Amino acid sequence: MNLKTGQTNRNSSVCERCGRRTAIGILVLFALICFGITGLATEISSPIGRWQNADATFQIFESNGRLSAKIVALKEPRTREGKEKTDIHNPDPAKRSVPIIGLVFMSGFAKKSETRWEGGTIYDPKSGNIYSCFMELEGPDKIKVRGFIGLAFLGRTEYWSRAKE
Repeated sequence: MNLKTGQTNRNSSVCERCGRRTAIGILVLFALICFGITGLATEISSPIGRWQNADATFQIFESNGRLSAKIVALKEPRTREGKEKTDIHNPDPAKRSVPIIGLVFMSGFAKKSETRWEGGTIYDPKSGNIYSCFMELEGPDKIKVRGFIGLAFLGRTEYWSRAKE
């Protein structure tokens, strides 16, 4: 409105409407972003389920408040001789006839944050060695698994993909 003439300036009312629309648009966009981030955090907050790498499929599950994992499928489940693969490298000779499929090879993981679990161990059936380990979700379908000796920087990292159920 022009103070001298008392007339409304058409351009200023258009600008006011544009400003209100822009403000409403920004608020809606902000709400959608906040909802999206909250939805994503909820979606990726649990590693429980089936995961896979190039060699096998694993089932991560909760037991006594901690996470563990077992091997549920192998890309090559049989030896060259056609026999079921067993834990032949286990340091305990009594366990060398245990099938690899069904083997609980990770255990003891406690939740450290929304995306990280620590304090666990991972058993490598290819060598018979046990390592300290942590897991970290890097998205709803990607998990980082780091096995190490002593300090976390002395180890190996694998990335697993969530298996299609």
